[in-house]
Amino acid sequence: MGAFMRRFLIFWVLLFFVTDCFSQELPLDFSSSNQKFESFGGSGFAFRGDPDDETNQVGQFFNDGLNADQGFYISLTKSIDLSKSQTIVLSFYSFDPNVHSITISLQNGELGSVVFETKDTAATSGWQHNIEFKFQPETGTYDRLSIYVDLGDKTPGTYLLDNINNGNNIVDKDDGNEEEPVYDVLIWSDEFDSSSTPITIDNSKWHHQTFPPSGDGSWFNGEEQHYTDRIDNSYQKDGFLYITLKRENFTSFGTTKAFTSARLNSKFAFTYGRVDVRAKLPEGDGAWPAIWTLGKNITETGGFWAEEFGTTAWPACGEIDIMEHGLGATNHTSSAIHTPSSFGNTINTSSQTLASVANNFYEYSMIWSPTKITFLVDDVPYYTYNPSTKNSSTWPFNLDQYLLLNVAMGGFAGPIDANFKESDMVIDYVRVYQSEAILSTQTINNKDLEVALYPNPVKNFLFIKSAENIENVTIYNAIGKKVLQQNYTSNTVKVNLGAFIKGMYFVKIYSLGKVNMKKIIIE
Repeated sequence: MGAFMRRFLIFWVLLFFVTDCFSQELPLDFSSSNQKFESFGGSGFAFRGDPDDETNQVGQFFNDGLNADQGFYISLTKSIDLSKSQTIVLSFYSFDPNVHSITISLQNGELGSVVFETKDTAATSGWQHNIEFKFQPETGTYDRLSIYVDLGDKTPGTYLLDNINNGNNIVDKDDGNEEEPVYDVLIWSDEFDSSSTPITIDNSKWHHQTFPPSGDGSWFNGEEQHYTDRIDNSYQKDGFLYITLKRENFTSFGTTKAFTSARLNSKFAFTYGRVDVRAKLPEGDGAWPAIWTLGKNITETGGFWAEEFGTTAWPACGEIDIMEHGLGATNHTSSAIHTPSSFGNTINTSSQTLASVANNFYEYSMIWSPTKITFLVDDVPYYTYNPSTKNSSTWPFNLDQYLLLNVAMGGFAGPIDANFKESDMVIDYVRVYQSEAILSTQTINNKDLEVALYPNPVKNFLFIKSAENIENVTIYNAIGKKVLQQNYTSNTVKVNLGAFIKGMYFVKIYSLGKVNMKKIIIE
Protein backbone atom coordinates (compact mmCIF):
# COMPACT_ATOMS: atom_id res chain seq x y z
CA MET A 1 0.00 0.00 0.00
CA GLY A 2 1.43 3.40 -0.98
CA ALA A 3 2.18 6.18 1.47
CA PHE A 4 -0.68 8.32 0.20
CA MET A 5 -3.25 5.52 0.57
CA ARG A 6 -2.07 4.81 4.14
CA ARG A 7 -2.45 8.50 4.96
CA PHE A 8 -5.88 8.44 3.31
CA LEU A 9 -7.10 5.53 5.47
CA ILE A 10 -5.77 7.10 8.70
CA PHE A 11 -7.54 10.34 7.78
CA TRP A 12 -10.76 8.42 7.10
CA VAL A 13 -10.78 6.84 10.56
CA LEU A 14 -10.01 10.11 12.38
CA LEU A 15 -12.62 11.97 10.38
CA PHE A 16 -15.53 10.02 11.81
CA PHE A 17 -14.89 11.05 15.37
CA VAL A 18 -16.52 14.26 14.13
CA THR A 19 -20.26 14.46 14.95
CA ASP A 20 -22.38 14.00 11.81
CA CYS A 21 -25.96 15.27 11.64
CA PHE A 22 -26.62 14.22 8.06
CA SER A 23 -27.97 10.73 7.43
CA GLN A 24 -29.98 8.90 4.81
CA GLU A 25 -30.32 5.53 3.11
CA LEU A 26 -29.75 4.45 -0.46
CA PRO A 27 -30.83 5.31 -3.05
CA LEU A 28 -29.59 8.91 -2.81
CA ASP A 29 -31.13 11.11 -5.47
CA PHE A 30 -30.66 14.51 -3.76
CA SER A 31 -34.37 15.25 -3.87
CA SER A 32 -34.40 15.80 -0.09
CA SER A 33 -32.35 18.23 2.03
CA ASN A 34 -31.32 15.43 4.42
CA GLN A 35 -29.34 13.84 1.58
CA LYS A 36 -26.58 16.38 2.14
CA PHE A 37 -22.97 15.22 2.05
CA GLU A 38 -20.47 16.60 4.55
CA SER A 39 -17.29 17.85 2.88
CA PHE A 40 -13.73 17.86 4.20
CA GLY A 41 -10.23 18.88 3.18
CA GLY A 42 -11.42 22.12 1.60
CA SER A 43 -14.08 20.61 -0.62
CA GLY A 44 -17.65 21.88 -0.80
CA PHE A 45 -21.10 20.35 -1.33
CA ALA A 46 -24.31 22.01 -2.52
CA PHE A 47 -27.65 21.14 -4.09
CA ARG A 48 -28.31 22.46 -7.58
CA GLY A 49 -30.38 21.87 -10.68
CA ASP A 50 -29.45 19.36 -13.34
CA PRO A 51 -27.98 21.26 -16.35
CA ASP A 52 -30.13 19.08 -18.61
CA ASP A 53 -33.30 19.39 -16.52
CA GLU A 54 -33.59 22.15 -13.93
CA THR A 55 -36.52 20.39 -12.28
CA ASN A 56 -34.14 17.59 -11.26
CA GLN A 57 -32.10 18.42 -8.14
CA VAL A 58 -28.64 16.87 -8.03
CA GLY A 59 -25.57 17.03 -5.77
CA GLN A 60 -22.73 19.41 -6.62
CA PHE A 61 -19.25 18.36 -5.44
CA PHE A 62 -16.43 20.95 -5.55
CA ASN A 63 -12.69 20.50 -5.03
CA ASP A 64 -10.62 23.67 -4.60
CA GLY A 65 -7.39 21.77 -5.37
CA LEU A 66 -5.51 22.79 -2.21
CA ASN A 67 -5.41 19.24 -0.80
CA ALA A 68 -5.01 15.89 -2.50
CA ASP A 69 -7.50 14.07 -0.26
CA GLN A 70 -10.57 16.28 -0.54
CA GLY A 71 -13.84 14.37 -0.33
CA PHE A 72 -17.41 14.02 0.87
CA TYR A 73 -19.23 11.64 3.19
CA ILE A 74 -22.70 10.79 4.49
CA SER A 75 -23.93 8.53 7.29
CA LEU A 76 -26.57 6.00 6.33
CA THR A 77 -29.59 5.17 8.46
CA LYS A 78 -29.78 1.81 6.68
CA SER A 79 -26.44 0.04 6.35
CA ILE A 80 -25.13 -1.31 3.06
CA ASP A 81 -24.96 -5.12 3.36
CA LEU A 82 -22.35 -6.49 0.96
CA SER A 83 -23.63 -10.03 1.48
CA LYS A 84 -26.77 -8.96 -0.42
CA SER A 85 -25.25 -6.68 -3.03
CA GLN A 86 -21.63 -5.86 -3.78
CA THR A 87 -22.40 -3.19 -6.34
CA ILE A 88 -22.94 0.56 -6.14
CA VAL A 89 -23.94 2.55 -9.20
CA LEU A 90 -24.15 6.29 -9.70
CA SER A 91 -24.51 8.99 -12.33
CA PHE A 92 -21.63 11.44 -12.79
CA TYR A 93 -21.60 14.77 -14.65
CA SER A 94 -18.41 16.45 -15.77
CA PHE A 95 -18.22 19.94 -17.23
CA ASP A 96 -14.98 19.03 -19.05
CA PRO A 97 -14.19 16.16 -21.48
CA ASN A 98 -11.42 14.67 -19.31
CA VAL A 99 -11.11 11.30 -17.62
CA HIS A 100 -11.84 11.51 -13.88
CA SER A 101 -11.17 9.01 -11.11
CA ILE A 102 -14.05 8.36 -8.70
CA THR A 103 -13.37 6.54 -5.44
CA ILE A 104 -16.12 5.25 -3.16
CA SER A 105 -15.21 4.06 0.31
CA LEU A 106 -17.48 2.29 2.80
CA GLN A 107 -16.84 2.19 6.54
CA ASN A 108 -18.39 0.21 9.37
CA GLY A 109 -18.85 2.73 12.18
CA GLU A 110 -16.22 5.25 13.23
CA LEU A 111 -13.37 2.74 13.80
CA GLY A 112 -14.60 -0.20 11.78
CA SER A 113 -13.21 -1.70 8.60
CA VAL A 114 -12.96 0.34 5.41
CA VAL A 115 -13.38 -0.94 1.85
CA PHE A 116 -13.00 1.15 -1.26
CA GLU A 117 -13.32 0.88 -5.03
CA THR A 118 -12.16 3.24 -7.79
CA LYS A 119 -13.48 3.71 -11.32
CA ASP A 120 -12.35 5.95 -14.16
CA THR A 121 -14.96 7.82 -16.16
CA ALA A 122 -15.02 8.06 -19.93
CA ALA A 123 -13.34 11.03 -21.58
CA THR A 124 -16.52 12.98 -22.22
CA SER A 125 -18.48 15.86 -20.79
CA GLY A 126 -22.06 15.69 -19.59
CA TRP A 127 -23.81 12.83 -17.81
CA GLN A 128 -22.48 9.28 -17.60
CA HIS A 129 -25.10 7.02 -16.07
CA ASN A 130 -24.80 3.74 -14.20
CA ILE A 131 -21.08 3.85 -13.42
CA GLU A 132 -20.62 0.61 -11.49
CA PHE A 133 -18.39 -0.11 -8.48
CA LYS A 134 -17.85 -3.74 -7.44
CA PHE A 135 -16.75 -4.24 -3.82
CA GLN A 136 -14.61 -6.91 -2.18
CA PRO A 137 -14.93 -8.60 0.27
CA GLU A 138 -18.49 -9.76 -0.35
CA THR A 139 -19.54 -9.60 3.30
CA GLY A 140 -19.94 -6.96 5.98
CA THR A 141 -22.26 -4.06 6.71
CA TYR A 142 -21.25 -0.43 6.27
CA ASP A 143 -23.04 2.69 7.43
CA ARG A 144 -20.72 5.42 6.12
CA LEU A 145 -20.22 6.25 2.47
CA SER A 146 -17.54 8.61 1.19
CA ILE A 147 -16.85 9.86 -2.32
CA TYR A 148 -13.62 11.29 -3.76
CA VAL A 149 -13.14 12.74 -7.23
CA ASP A 150 -9.55 12.53 -8.48
CA LEU A 151 -8.20 11.36 -5.13
CA GLY A 152 -4.49 12.21 -4.83
CA ASP A 153 -4.73 14.97 -7.46
CA LYS A 154 -4.77 18.66 -6.58
CA THR A 155 -6.62 19.69 -9.74
CA PRO A 156 -9.67 21.82 -8.82
CA GLY A 157 -13.03 21.03 -10.32
CA THR A 158 -16.80 20.99 -9.94
CA TYR A 159 -18.75 17.80 -10.59
CA LEU A 160 -22.34 16.62 -10.25
CA LEU A 161 -23.57 13.27 -8.91
CA ASP A 162 -27.00 11.72 -8.88
CA ASN A 163 -28.88 8.52 -8.15
CA ILE A 164 -26.38 6.67 -5.95
CA ASN A 165 -27.77 3.16 -5.49
CA ASN A 166 -26.41 -0.12 -4.18
CA GLY A 167 -28.57 -2.29 -6.40
CA ASN A 168 -30.49 -3.96 -3.56
CA ASN A 169 -33.68 -2.49 -4.99
CA ILE A 170 -33.15 -3.91 -8.47
CA VAL A 171 -35.11 -7.13 -8.41
CA ASP A 172 -33.87 -8.39 -11.76
CA LYS A 173 -32.64 -5.82 -14.22
CA ASP A 174 -34.54 -5.83 -17.49
CA ASP A 175 -31.83 -6.65 -20.03
CA GLY A 176 -34.09 -7.43 -22.98
CA ASN A 177 -33.53 -11.17 -22.79
CA GLU A 178 -36.84 -12.07 -21.19
CA GLU A 179 -38.59 -15.15 -22.50
CA GLU A 180 -41.58 -14.48 -24.66
CA PRO A 181 -44.85 -14.08 -22.75
CA VAL A 182 -47.74 -16.46 -23.24
CA TYR A 183 -50.89 -14.55 -24.16
CA ASP A 184 -53.70 -16.85 -23.09
CA VAL A 185 -56.12 -14.70 -21.05
CA LEU A 186 -59.03 -13.40 -23.12
CA ILE A 187 -59.44 -9.70 -22.34
CA TRP A 188 -61.68 -8.45 -25.17
CA SER A 189 -63.73 -10.10 -27.88
CA ASP A 190 -66.78 -9.99 -30.08
CA GLU A 191 -68.41 -13.30 -31.00
CA PHE A 192 -71.15 -11.55 -33.00
CA ASP A 193 -73.84 -13.68 -31.40
CA SER A 194 -77.24 -12.82 -32.83
CA SER A 195 -80.43 -14.29 -34.21
CA SER A 196 -81.10 -15.13 -37.84
CA THR A 197 -82.37 -11.61 -38.39
CA PRO A 198 -79.74 -9.00 -39.37
CA ILE A 199 -79.08 -6.53 -36.55
CA THR A 200 -76.71 -3.63 -36.14
CA ILE A 201 -73.26 -4.21 -34.77
CA ASP A 202 -72.49 -3.68 -31.07
CA ASN A 203 -71.87 0.05 -30.81
CA SER A 204 -70.28 -0.37 -27.40
CA LYS A 205 -67.44 -2.24 -29.11
CA TRP A 206 -67.21 -0.73 -32.58
CA HIS A 207 -67.15 2.70 -34.18
CA HIS A 208 -68.07 3.28 -37.83
CA GLN A 209 -65.41 5.45 -39.44
CA THR A 210 -67.18 7.26 -42.26
CA PHE A 211 -65.40 10.61 -42.48
CA PRO A 212 -63.02 10.60 -45.47
CA PRO A 213 -59.58 12.03 -44.71
CA SER A 214 -58.99 13.90 -47.95
CA GLY A 215 -60.47 17.22 -48.91
CA ASP A 216 -62.29 15.80 -51.95
CA GLY A 217 -64.31 13.26 -49.95
CA SER A 218 -62.06 10.33 -50.87
CA TRP A 219 -60.06 7.77 -48.90
CA PHE A 220 -56.40 6.91 -49.32
CA ASN A 221 -54.66 4.80 -51.97
CA GLY A 222 -57.05 5.68 -54.81
CA GLU A 223 -59.87 3.62 -53.27
CA GLU A 224 -63.24 3.88 -55.00
CA GLN A 225 -65.72 3.34 -52.15
CA HIS A 226 -67.51 5.34 -49.49
CA TYR A 227 -67.71 3.88 -45.99
CA THR A 228 -71.12 4.07 -44.35
CA ASP A 229 -72.75 3.20 -41.04
CA ARG A 230 -75.81 1.66 -42.74
CA ILE A 231 -76.95 -1.85 -41.91
CA ASP A 232 -76.66 -2.50 -45.66
CA ASN A 233 -72.88 -2.45 -45.27
CA SER A 234 -72.29 -3.94 -41.80
CA TYR A 235 -74.50 -6.15 -39.64
CA GLN A 236 -74.62 -9.22 -37.42
CA LYS A 237 -76.51 -12.37 -38.42
CA ASP A 238 -76.37 -16.03 -37.39
CA GLY A 239 -73.37 -15.46 -35.14
CA PHE A 240 -71.27 -13.69 -37.76
CA LEU A 241 -70.29 -10.14 -38.66
CA TYR A 242 -70.87 -9.20 -42.30
CA ILE A 243 -69.02 -6.31 -43.94
CA THR A 244 -70.67 -5.94 -47.33
CA LEU A 245 -68.98 -4.35 -50.33
CA LYS A 246 -71.65 -3.23 -52.83
CA ARG A 247 -71.72 -1.65 -56.23
CA GLU A 248 -74.04 1.35 -55.91
CA ASN A 249 -73.73 5.06 -56.54
CA PHE A 250 -73.47 6.83 -53.20
CA THR A 251 -72.82 10.50 -52.52
CA SER A 252 -71.11 11.60 -49.33
CA PHE A 253 -69.20 14.78 -48.45
CA GLY A 254 -69.96 16.16 -51.89
CA THR A 255 -68.41 13.24 -53.76
CA THR A 256 -70.16 10.36 -55.54
CA LYS A 257 -68.55 6.91 -55.52
CA ALA A 258 -69.63 3.73 -57.27
CA PHE A 259 -69.20 1.45 -54.23
CA THR A 260 -70.08 1.37 -50.52
CA SER A 261 -68.61 -0.62 -47.66
CA ALA A 262 -67.81 -0.29 -43.94
CA ARG A 263 -64.73 0.48 -41.86
CA LEU A 264 -64.90 -0.42 -38.16
CA ASN A 265 -62.64 0.87 -35.36
CA SER A 266 -62.53 -1.07 -32.10
CA LYS A 267 -63.41 0.96 -29.01
CA PHE A 268 -60.66 -1.00 -27.30
CA ALA A 269 -56.92 -0.41 -27.50
CA PHE A 270 -54.07 -2.37 -26.00
CA THR A 271 -50.30 -2.79 -25.86
CA TYR A 272 -48.92 -6.29 -26.45
CA GLY A 273 -51.00 -9.42 -26.81
CA ARG A 274 -52.43 -11.84 -29.29
CA VAL A 275 -55.20 -11.13 -31.81
CA ASP A 276 -57.23 -13.92 -33.46
CA VAL A 277 -59.75 -13.16 -36.20
CA ARG A 278 -61.55 -16.02 -37.95
CA ALA A 279 -62.78 -14.81 -41.29
CA LYS A 280 -63.92 -15.67 -44.80
CA LEU A 281 -62.98 -13.07 -47.41
CA PRO A 282 -64.96 -11.40 -50.20
CA GLU A 283 -64.40 -12.43 -53.79
CA GLY A 284 -64.02 -10.36 -56.92
CA ASP A 285 -61.14 -8.49 -58.54
CA GLY A 286 -60.56 -5.14 -56.85
CA ALA A 287 -61.96 -6.14 -53.45
CA TRP A 288 -59.46 -5.30 -50.70
CA PRO A 289 -60.36 -6.68 -47.25
CA ALA A 290 -58.09 -5.99 -44.29
CA ILE A 291 -57.68 -6.91 -40.63
CA TRP A 292 -55.21 -4.50 -39.06
CA THR A 293 -54.25 -2.09 -36.29
CA LEU A 294 -53.23 1.55 -35.95
CA GLY A 295 -51.67 3.50 -33.10
CA LYS A 296 -54.29 5.01 -30.83
CA ASN A 297 -52.36 8.28 -31.10
CA ILE A 298 -52.94 8.67 -34.85
CA THR A 299 -54.14 12.07 -36.04
CA GLU A 300 -56.93 10.91 -38.33
CA THR A 301 -60.15 12.91 -38.46
CA GLY A 302 -63.20 10.73 -37.90
CA GLY A 303 -61.35 7.91 -36.16
CA PHE A 304 -62.67 6.84 -32.77
CA TRP A 305 -59.53 7.78 -30.81
CA ALA A 306 -58.26 10.76 -32.78
CA GLU A 307 -60.11 13.62 -31.09
CA GLU A 308 -58.85 12.79 -27.61
CA PHE A 309 -55.56 10.99 -28.26
CA GLY A 310 -54.45 12.08 -31.73
CA THR A 311 -50.92 13.48 -31.55
CA THR A 312 -48.96 11.52 -34.14
CA ALA A 313 -49.29 11.30 -37.90
CA TRP A 314 -49.09 8.08 -39.91
CA PRO A 315 -46.74 6.19 -40.18
CA ALA A 316 -45.07 7.36 -36.95
CA CYS A 317 -48.08 5.97 -35.05
CA GLY A 318 -47.30 2.50 -36.41
CA GLU A 319 -49.49 0.16 -38.44
CA ILE A 320 -49.73 -3.63 -38.17
CA ASP A 321 -51.48 -5.34 -41.10
CA ILE A 322 -52.55 -8.74 -39.78
CA MET A 323 -54.17 -9.77 -43.05
CA GLU A 324 -54.74 -8.16 -46.44
CA HIS A 325 -56.12 -9.76 -49.58
CA GLY A 326 -56.28 -8.22 -53.02
CA LEU A 327 -52.72 -6.93 -53.29
CA GLY A 328 -51.71 -9.99 -55.31
CA ALA A 329 -53.35 -12.90 -57.10
CA THR A 330 -56.55 -14.47 -55.82
CA ASN A 331 -55.98 -16.35 -52.52
CA HIS A 332 -52.71 -14.46 -51.98
CA THR A 333 -52.83 -13.04 -48.42
CA SER A 334 -50.18 -10.86 -46.83
CA SER A 335 -49.08 -9.27 -43.56
CA ALA A 336 -47.06 -6.08 -43.25
CA ILE A 337 -45.55 -3.51 -40.89
CA HIS A 338 -45.60 0.23 -41.59
CA THR A 339 -43.27 2.52 -39.64
CA PRO A 340 -41.23 5.65 -40.45
CA SER A 341 -38.34 3.35 -41.46
CA SER A 342 -40.48 1.61 -44.12
CA PHE A 343 -44.01 2.49 -45.14
CA GLY A 344 -46.32 2.51 -48.11
CA ASN A 345 -44.61 -0.05 -50.34
CA THR A 346 -42.96 -1.47 -47.21
CA ILE A 347 -40.14 -4.00 -47.24
CA ASN A 348 -41.38 -5.41 -43.94
CA THR A 349 -43.92 -7.82 -45.35
CA SER A 350 -44.55 -11.44 -46.21
CA SER A 351 -47.28 -13.36 -48.02
CA GLN A 352 -48.59 -16.81 -48.75
CA THR A 353 -51.25 -18.46 -50.89
CA LEU A 354 -54.17 -20.18 -49.20
CA ALA A 355 -56.92 -22.40 -50.59
CA SER A 356 -60.09 -20.57 -51.59
CA VAL A 357 -60.18 -17.75 -49.03
CA ALA A 358 -63.67 -16.72 -50.22
CA ASN A 359 -65.13 -20.15 -49.37
CA ASN A 360 -63.05 -21.22 -46.36
CA PHE A 361 -62.67 -19.69 -42.93
CA TYR A 362 -59.12 -19.11 -41.72
CA GLU A 363 -57.93 -17.79 -38.40
CA TYR A 364 -55.66 -14.81 -39.03
CA SER A 365 -53.52 -14.01 -36.00
CA MET A 366 -50.86 -11.68 -34.68
CA ILE A 367 -48.70 -12.09 -31.55
CA TRP A 368 -47.25 -8.75 -30.46
CA SER A 369 -44.64 -8.85 -27.70
CA PRO A 370 -42.16 -6.22 -26.45
CA THR A 371 -39.50 -7.64 -28.77
CA LYS A 372 -41.21 -8.84 -31.95
CA ILE A 373 -44.45 -9.24 -33.91
CA THR A 374 -45.32 -12.65 -35.37
CA PHE A 375 -48.08 -13.36 -37.90
CA LEU A 376 -49.90 -16.69 -38.09
CA VAL A 377 -52.60 -18.40 -40.11
CA ASP A 378 -54.49 -21.18 -38.35
CA ASP A 379 -51.91 -20.96 -35.55
CA VAL A 380 -48.95 -21.57 -37.89
CA PRO A 381 -46.37 -18.72 -37.84
CA TYR A 382 -45.18 -17.56 -41.23
CA TYR A 383 -43.62 -14.11 -40.71
CA THR A 384 -41.90 -12.32 -37.81
CA TYR A 385 -40.92 -8.66 -37.62
CA ASN A 386 -38.00 -8.17 -35.21
CA PRO A 387 -35.74 -5.22 -36.11
CA SER A 388 -32.28 -5.39 -34.56
CA THR A 389 -32.48 -1.71 -33.66
CA LYS A 390 -35.71 -0.64 -32.01
CA ASN A 391 -36.38 3.08 -31.98
CA SER A 392 -39.16 5.47 -32.96
CA SER A 393 -38.38 4.84 -36.63
CA THR A 394 -38.49 1.04 -36.55
CA TRP A 395 -40.54 0.27 -33.43
CA PRO A 396 -43.39 2.66 -32.54
CA PHE A 397 -45.06 -0.43 -31.06
CA ASN A 398 -44.73 0.27 -27.34
CA LEU A 399 -47.99 2.22 -27.21
CA ASP A 400 -51.64 1.24 -27.56
CA GLN A 401 -52.99 0.11 -30.92
CA TYR A 402 -56.61 -0.43 -31.90
CA LEU A 403 -58.19 -2.86 -34.34
CA LEU A 404 -59.71 -2.10 -37.74
CA LEU A 405 -61.88 -4.25 -39.99
CA ASN A 406 -62.72 -2.97 -43.45
CA VAL A 407 -63.22 -3.83 -47.10
CA ALA A 408 -61.99 -1.29 -49.66
CA MET A 409 -62.40 -1.35 -53.43
CA GLY A 410 -59.82 -0.66 -56.13
CA GLY A 411 -56.78 1.55 -55.65
CA PHE A 412 -53.74 -0.59 -54.84
CA ALA A 413 -55.96 -3.65 -55.19
CA GLY A 414 -55.94 -3.14 -58.95
CA PRO A 415 -58.63 -3.16 -61.64
CA ILE A 416 -62.20 -3.85 -60.57
CA ASP A 417 -64.21 -6.70 -62.07
CA ALA A 418 -66.74 -5.05 -64.37
CA ASN A 419 -69.34 -7.65 -63.33
CA PHE A 420 -68.83 -7.16 -59.58
CA LYS A 421 -72.11 -6.60 -57.71
CA GLU A 422 -71.72 -7.48 -54.05
CA SER A 423 -69.59 -9.61 -51.72
CA ASP A 424 -69.01 -10.01 -47.99
CA MET A 425 -66.18 -10.39 -45.56
CA VAL A 426 -67.68 -12.73 -42.96
CA ILE A 427 -66.10 -12.75 -39.51
CA ASP A 428 -66.81 -15.45 -36.96
CA TYR A 429 -65.00 -13.81 -34.02
CA VAL A 430 -62.44 -11.23 -32.96
CA ARG A 431 -60.45 -12.09 -29.81
CA VAL A 432 -57.64 -10.31 -27.96
CA TYR A 433 -55.52 -12.08 -25.35
CA GLN A 434 -52.90 -10.90 -22.89
CA SER A 435 -50.75 -12.68 -20.31
CA GLU A 436 -51.78 -13.30 -16.72
CA ALA A 437 -48.59 -11.49 -15.66
CA ILE A 438 -49.57 -8.26 -17.42
CA LEU A 439 -53.09 -8.40 -16.03
CA SER A 440 -51.85 -9.03 -12.49
CA THR A 441 -49.72 -5.89 -12.58
CA GLN A 442 -52.79 -3.86 -13.42
CA THR A 443 -55.00 -5.27 -10.64
CA ILE A 444 -54.99 -2.78 -7.79
CA ASN A 445 -57.30 -2.41 -4.82
CA ASN A 446 -57.42 1.32 -4.36
CA LYS A 447 -56.99 4.25 -6.72
CA ASP A 448 -57.52 6.98 -4.13
CA LEU A 449 -53.82 7.84 -4.16
CA GLU A 450 -53.35 10.79 -6.49
CA VAL A 451 -49.94 10.81 -8.15
CA ALA A 452 -48.29 12.53 -11.08
CA LEU A 453 -45.50 10.95 -13.16
CA TYR A 454 -43.25 12.89 -15.53
CA PRO A 455 -41.78 12.89 -18.07
CA ASN A 456 -43.63 10.17 -19.92
CA PRO A 457 -42.12 8.88 -22.16
CA VAL A 458 -38.96 8.90 -20.03
CA LYS A 459 -35.30 8.41 -20.97
CA ASN A 460 -33.36 8.31 -17.69
CA PHE A 461 -35.11 9.75 -14.64
CA LEU A 462 -38.77 9.36 -13.73
CA PHE A 463 -40.24 11.81 -11.21
CA ILE A 464 -43.24 10.89 -9.08
CA LYS A 465 -45.15 13.45 -7.02
CA SER A 466 -47.98 13.01 -4.55
CA ALA A 467 -49.66 15.09 -1.84
CA GLU A 468 -48.85 12.24 0.55
CA ASN A 469 -45.53 10.60 1.41
CA ILE A 470 -44.66 7.86 -1.05
CA GLU A 471 -43.57 4.70 0.75
CA ASN A 472 -42.74 2.35 -2.09
CA VAL A 473 -42.36 2.30 -5.87
CA THR A 474 -42.43 -1.04 -7.67
CA ILE A 475 -41.91 -1.34 -11.42
CA TYR A 476 -42.93 -4.25 -13.66
CA ASN A 477 -41.89 -4.82 -17.25
CA ALA A 478 -44.27 -5.47 -20.12
CA ILE A 479 -44.67 -9.17 -19.31
CA GLY A 480 -45.43 -8.46 -15.66
CA LYS A 481 -42.01 -9.28 -14.19
CA LYS A 482 -40.96 -7.16 -11.21
CA VAL A 483 -37.75 -5.35 -12.18
CA LEU A 484 -37.35 -2.66 -9.53
CA GLN A 485 -38.55 -1.98 -6.00
CA GLN A 486 -37.56 1.03 -3.89
CA ASN A 487 -38.70 2.45 -0.54
CA TYR A 488 -39.08 6.17 0.09
CA THR A 489 -40.25 8.64 2.74
CA SER A 490 -40.97 11.66 0.56
CA ASN A 491 -43.85 13.02 -1.51
CA THR A 492 -41.46 13.63 -4.43
CA VAL A 493 -39.20 10.83 -5.63
CA LYS A 494 -36.86 10.30 -8.53
CA VAL A 495 -36.23 6.89 -10.08
CA ASN A 496 -33.30 6.11 -12.37
CA LEU A 497 -34.51 4.04 -15.33
CA GLY A 498 -31.43 4.49 -17.48
CA ALA A 499 -30.42 0.82 -17.13
CA PHE A 500 -33.65 -0.56 -18.57
CA ILE A 501 -34.40 -1.36 -22.17
CA LYS A 502 -36.92 0.67 -24.13
CA GLY A 503 -40.56 -0.30 -23.90
CA MET A 504 -43.67 -0.23 -21.77
CA TYR A 505 -43.56 -0.62 -17.98
CA PHE A 506 -46.06 -0.48 -15.12
CA VAL A 507 -45.30 1.70 -12.09
CA LYS A 508 -47.07 0.84 -8.83
CA ILE A 509 -46.98 3.50 -6.09
CA TYR A 510 -47.88 2.81 -2.44
CA SER A 511 -48.69 5.26 0.36
CA LEU A 512 -50.47 4.73 3.71
CA GLY A 513 -52.45 1.75 2.51
CA LYS A 514 -53.32 3.38 -0.81
CA VAL A 515 -51.99 2.35 -4.18
CA ASN A 516 -52.05 3.59 -7.75
CA MET A 517 -50.81 2.13 -11.00
CA LYS A 518 -49.46 4.07 -13.98
CA LYS A 519 -48.14 2.98 -17.35
CA ILE A 520 -44.92 4.54 -18.64
CA ILE A 521 -42.81 4.28 -21.76
CA ILE A 522 -39.01 4.22 -21.57
CA GLU A 523 -37.45 5.66 -24.70
